[in-house]
Amino acid sequence: MPPTSVVVKMENPNNFSLVQFNGEISEKGSKVKSTKQLAGLLILRLQRLASPVFNSIIILKQRAFFKRREQTRKTWKILSFLKIILILAFLTLLFEIYAHWKQWNLGHMIRPQEVTTIAHAAYLQWLSIRADYIAPALVYLSRFCIVLFLVQSIDRFVQCVGCFWIKCKGLKPVLPKKANSYYPMVLVQIPMCNEKEVYEQSISAACNLDWPRDRLLIQVLDDSNIKSVQILIRNEVNRWKQRGINIIYRHRFLRTGYKAGNLNSAMSCDYVRNYEFVALFDADFQPNPDFLKQTVPHFKDNPQLGLVQARWSFVNKDENLLTRLQNINLAFHFEVEQQVNGIFLNFFGFNGTAGVWRITALEDSGGWLERTTVEDMDIAVRAHLRGWKFIFLNDVKVSCELPESYQAYKKQQHRWHSGPMQLFRLCLPTIITSKISAWKKMNLVFLFFLLRKLILPFYSFTLFCIILPLTMFIPEAELPIWVICYVPVFMSLLNILPAPKSFPFVIPYLMFENTMSVTKFNAMVSGLFQLGSSYEWVVTKKTGRSSDTNLLETGKMALEKSISESDIELGGEVDEKEEKINKKRNRIYRNELALACLLLTAAARSLLSAQGVHFYFLLFQGLSFLVVGLDLIGEQVV
Repeated sequence: MPPTSVVVKMENPNNFSLVQFNGEISEKGSKVKSTKQLAGLLILRLQRLASPVFNSIIILKQRAFFKRREQTRKTWKILSFLKIILILAFLTLLFEIYAHWKQWNLGHMIRPQEVTTIAHAAYLQWLSIRADYIAPALVYLSRFCIVLFLVQSIDRFVQCVGCFWIKCKGLKPVLPKKANSYYPMVLVQIPMCNEKEVYEQSISAACNLDWPRDRLLIQVLDDSNIKSVQILIRNEVNRWKQRGINIIYRHRFLRTGYKAGNLNSAMSCDYVRNYEFVALFDADFQPNPDFLKQTVPHFKDNPQLGLVQARWSFVNKDENLLTRLQNINLAFHFEVEQQVNGIFLNFFGFNGTAGVWRITALEDSGGWLERTTVEDMDIAVRAHLRGWKFIFLNDVKVSCELPESYQAYKKQQHRWHSGPMQLFRLCLPTIITSKISAWKKMNLVFLFFLLRKLILPFYSFTLFCIILPLTMFIPEAELPIWVICYVPVFMSLLNILPAPKSFPFVIPYLMFENTMSVTKFNAMVSGLFQLGSSYEWVVTKKTGRSSDTNLLETGKMALEKSISESDIELGGEVDEKEEKINKKRNRIYRNELALACLLLTAAARSLLSAQGVHFYFLLFQGLSFLVVGLDLIGEQVV
């Protein structure tokens, strides 16, 4: 029977005269009373008036539902995975303790008549399943990870040998002849976003660069969405402009593409065509006055050179344990990785700041693209595929600051490890079809992307955070001591060589690197499979530390005097959050805490089998995860 449809015709709003029913109606309902007609018509009229609102609500609910569904589908559930393993490990530990107390695991042959309880039979069945099914699979996985571990260790050892060779031979880029009289047009760009703590020192350092004023232009690219910060930065720019500095304040109303979008928008200005080179500095970087004189002359008589990259130095490397450990990592990155690749390959990943680009190289490579969160690595890879060469200057250092809180460092590392996997997916077809040599293709695909960006976080997390604790419950798949002790300690010593003062922190560095593997692994998976978290861009929190504290304080006092009440009124209301007193508090990181519980549970299990080295490694590694999970390393932030 077809559904009944109702058609209401209204000739007069105050006279409800005609009600027509189309469809099959029973005889009892043939006569409709006037009250029912009025009620039905009122309901229909209300539905008609409210239908746009209801439709909008339904559409919003549907969008929210599908968005949640998509986010759920695209979220890497590493915490759920760790919880399952932790629960199974804890239950197994309790069962093993009970078996140990009952002396079921003494290793002698159990006769059928000796099995007296269901628990004893279940334990024997567990031993059989563990030896026949679980242990072989875990052995194959551990061997695979050990091979990756050895390959990556060999690569790092070869890089250290290359660095030693550079030191012995004194290899470094040499300035061309008559470079002291080379003064091309240089554009300096300082991209920033809500950088209230560091904007003044970065602008001041750029304005003090020793370069002819008529051949230098400074662009302050402000993406701040807090109006009070916009006013501070604009007034600082005006203050330097009044001193005769060629400086421009530029603000975007639509903050699309983050840093890449900001740089791309700035490069589209008409006056940029008058400049030959562009120097990039993030908001917390303070170049020395002679920076341009040490970098730009390398482009003279070298038309194939596209990038000159300087090294970073850190004003707060001794602030706390977290900054000390970061300094070890970055010292190795610049001293070994960047320098070796620059000398022997003329290619390395652009660090996004403290570098000078030939504008022609940027344009030839396609300019800044907004497709990943590592726009610096993206432009470097595309420039390399176009045949441009890079130079790394290890002797030229630019001061900056390290993240002092674990929250800021964690977000920074997530972006630094998810972005390369995004880029790898996008660039792989272009690399394969490019006209560069087979050796350069292999270096890009295997060494630059797979080995150092994918394999390293994969085996670090899988081998030391998952397989090792599982082997305590599955002793048939025990890892050898050299895998968990000798080789990692040796590689940590190699990492510390560029920062010899950090030698007392070799063990904390080893533990902390394994602790960070959960963040790097999560970021790698997010970027590789394009999950939602891979597109997150969070500006790294800065404190505004400077190598010249007195100068900074003086500048702040002068700046505060320059801001008038009218400026604040024009700029809008100050954020309420800015006015609140920030109270530091510790955060809780659930992934790290879950792994801490897993490793400490495995350490307790290792006591039953008297495995000394394994016990100490698991104990200290579990405590390391616990310290980080409770946010007891570095400074706390709101």
